[in-house]
Amino acid sequence: MPMSESFQKRLYPILLRVIDHFGTPFHIYDEEGIIKGSQRLMNAFACLRFQEFFAVKANPNPAILKLMQDLGFGFDCSSVPELILARKVKAQPKDIMFTSNNTTLHEFQAAANEKGCILNLDDITLVYKVPQPFPKLICYRYNPGKRRGGNSIIGKPHEAKYGVMHEQIVEAYRQAIKRGAECFGLHTMICSNELKYEYMVETVNMLLNLARMITSKLGIRFEFINMGGGLGIPYKPDDLEIPVEVMAKKIEKLLIKFGLEQGYVPNLFLESGRWITGPHGVLVARCINQKHIYQEFRGLDASMSDLMRPGIYYPEGGYHHITVPGKENTPRQVVTVTGSLCEGIDRFAVLRDLPEIVEGDTVVIHDTGAHGHAMGFNYNGRLRHKELMLRQDGSVELIRRNQTYEDYIATLNFEPDVLTF
Repeated sequence: MPMSESFQKRLYPILLRVIDHFGTPFHIYDEEGIIKGSQRLMNAFACLRFQEFFAVKANPNPAILKLMQDLGFGFDCSSVPELILARKVKAQPKDIMFTSNNTTLHEFQAAANEKGCILNLDDITLVYKVPQPFPKLICYRYNPGKRRGGNSIIGKPHEAKYGVMHEQIVEAYRQAIKRGAECFGLHTMICSNELKYEYMVETVNMLLNLARMITSKLGIRFEFINMGGGLGIPYKPDDLEIPVEVMAKKIEKLLIKFGLEQGYVPNLFLESGRWITGPHGVLVARCINQKHIYQEFRGLDASMSDLMRPGIYYPEGGYHHITVPGKENTPRQVVTVTGSLCEGIDRFAVLRDLPEIVEGDTVVIHDTGAHGHAMGFNYNGRLRHKELMLRQDGSVELIRRNQTYEDYIATLNFEPDVLTF
């Protein structure tokens, strides 16, 4: 979806000054948009005992995480560095959910540090790998298999590596009880970038039905159900956004019905990342080359190492809207927009009808506030670029500097260590 009118009105008049000061390329995030969008989500679920656990993987910049903390959000973490980042912004144990997969003992030990967190186990075999003392509160990630369909990004549940399968779920909780668990949560994550609210409602219904079944077998009550993430954003201009208010009302009815039947209502958790920050970030780059061969190519000073979604999801997905500020009413041309990596998929747009782009033009790639900089890499020795924040007061702040060559080779500086035989 094109950046919001409000974001554009505040950014475009100052964009050339920002470029002159900071250089290109850079990701820039809209503090006001993130806050207002987050408040909209909380208002939609205001009638429930609701908690958002921001998916740190979507945008792990500490400035973003501080915003999430100020909004009262928790954090969904999937690695030790993500745990550390959440704790550095003073997140409390009850506000951190550690949902790793293929988990190591080191990761379990890190999760238990600093008074622990909510441990969300991905497999039944992991319950006996959790070190003592075993957490009083334990959660499992559920994989429904062929009972549910997936979507194009996360795939079919029965083919995914994630989660405890249906036939194991009761035994998984029974084993957790044997190890000392006394309180319980139930989690799933079976879709990504989903725009149909009905899918999310059915996911909550699935979890509630599963909770009923587990309760009937083991007599346990659930402190919370976690519907996972997966809320999509309309990357394409003609996509419709997911109506979170309608979705919340439908989910509220399901929880009320469950409460009348079971005598209690579990808390509802959500671990959205993309929906929270995705629409409120853009990648700003410059056109540095024009190439006229079998297609018209326009080369940017940014590459797939700054935004990999278009390359890895093309052609089924990965669309990001592109604009050229100041050229809204100029002639158009069909072009392919590329970076400079030695990979054919290093493309931001393929045969896209865009305003005529020449060297020196500013190019804005939309919806990069989630899974943009976070998914960056160093292939070809390309260094990572900076991140900025457009603050509510109109100032623009550097929140991550450019990576340097010294950063890139830092892990090559070490004491000699040779094992001889």
